[in-house]
Amino acid sequence: MAFPTHSPYVIVGAGIHGLSTAYHLAVQLKSQGKGDGRDIIVLDKSGISAGATGIACGVIRNNYFQPAMRELMAHSVSVWESDPKAYSYHPVGYMQISPESMHADVASIYEQQQAIGYESRFIEGEKECTTYMQGIFHDWQAKGITSVLHEMPGGYANNTKAMYGLAGKAEKEGVRIITGVTVTGFTSASDGSINAVQTNRGNIETDFVVIGAGPWAKSFWEMLELPKTVDIKNPADGSIATDIPMWVYWSLQEGTLGVDPKMQVTNDGDMPPVIHVDTDAPLYSDVDGSLITDKMWGIYYKPDFHFGGVQGGAAPFIVDKPADHVQVDPYGPASPEFIVGPEFAHMWVSALAHCQKRFSGTMPQYKDEPSGGIGCFTPDSFPVFDLMRKNCFFLADSNHGYKMLGVGKLVAESICGNHKASLLEPFSFSRFANGELHPVSNSPFPWS
Repeated sequence: MAFPTHSPYVIVGAGIHGLSTAYHLAVQLKSQGKGDGRDIIVLDKSGISAGATGIACGVIRNNYFQPAMRELMAHSVSVWESDPKAYSYHPVGYMQISPESMHADVASIYEQQQAIGYESRFIEGEKECTTYMQGIFHDWQAKGITSVLHEMPGGYANNTKAMYGLAGKAEKEGVRIITGVTVTGFTSASDGSINAVQTNRGNIETDFVVIGAGPWAKSFWEMLELPKTVDIKNPADGSIATDIPMWVYWSLQEGTLGVDPKMQVTNDGDMPPVIHVDTDAPLYSDVDGSLITDKMWGIYYKPDFHFGGVQGGAAPFIVDKPADHVQVDPYGPASPEFIVGPEFAHMWVSALAHCQKRFSGTMPQYKDEPSGGIGCFTPDSFPVFDLMRKNCFFLADSNHGYKMLGVGKLVAESICGNHKASLLEPFSFSRFANGELHPVSNSPFPWS
């Protein structure tokens, strides 16, 4: 098939946001009599799920301190639930297990989940939490836990398998996915809108562009000649912080313990919820008993046959260099600079053993293989989902992306309805200048 020279809609990126937008836009266009999937092409320089989506843990949860994030996640969970087979979705639930320093934050999350009809249970008190957890895992032994938020919906999806399922749905609607095409720039009309996408195989004239480029968001932001820095208004006192870099990279910390996934079944022999533990209890080595940290730490984990073991991660850390000096390519496990090292493995497996006795002595079974990657974050570590340059919907997810399957549906509704979906409004670029920032939790993770 010849390379296209025109398409009404060009979507850049064949990951979670690009493919979700393509599929849902095709459905919307057809339902409104405005076209169909044949009006949409998706471009990716590598292939389907070749970026952050392809190495994602795949956790799907609602647990956010920020009301806007919580509502957006509830919407996304409903999209995952709409076709669990195609999306390789496992609705096992999700548990946020926390110390007293996070008690009030998690209680607020629970209250607001009840207000929006999101099913969850909230257990309070150290003794009560231990009893509840041991009712699920007989060997639960984490100390200092005073609250457990157990979300009944949610769980996880198999990362690449889900994306090929999504790609199949899009292609069935007539969407054309073209891989091996590098976008190099954009040409503009006199009013500043984009009228063509420049690629290594030629220009494609277009009426509308969607950018869903994950860790490459900074590069596309600059291609669009958007601001490299922002001024941020403090909502508390009105003061302005000036010239804040628009982008910062974080190094992601994830890995797999090479055990039979069935090692992590519940007392009833069922597959368990995804476990997320934040705690200020001292963490000691499961190898030699030495102190690893006496600061706040957090991990998450789940049994996953797709990864071949118990898979999860720990809190990421900021890449300590200006964003302009960070090399995104080669990405993920292919980058020797941003793969996790033995320090992560030691901490994470020791943390597993801190939580559940069954993991004690399993350090030799940690999979010594390249894992990890980097995420491209905004100044407040929350997404920017906004219309830029008049006809370009820019999706910069600050590494919240995989669980946000529903964002593409909202973008499609926004494009076809000629107005931004209300659930996306809190993620406007203008929030920085207007001081309309999201509240910050006490979690050690930047995206909680």
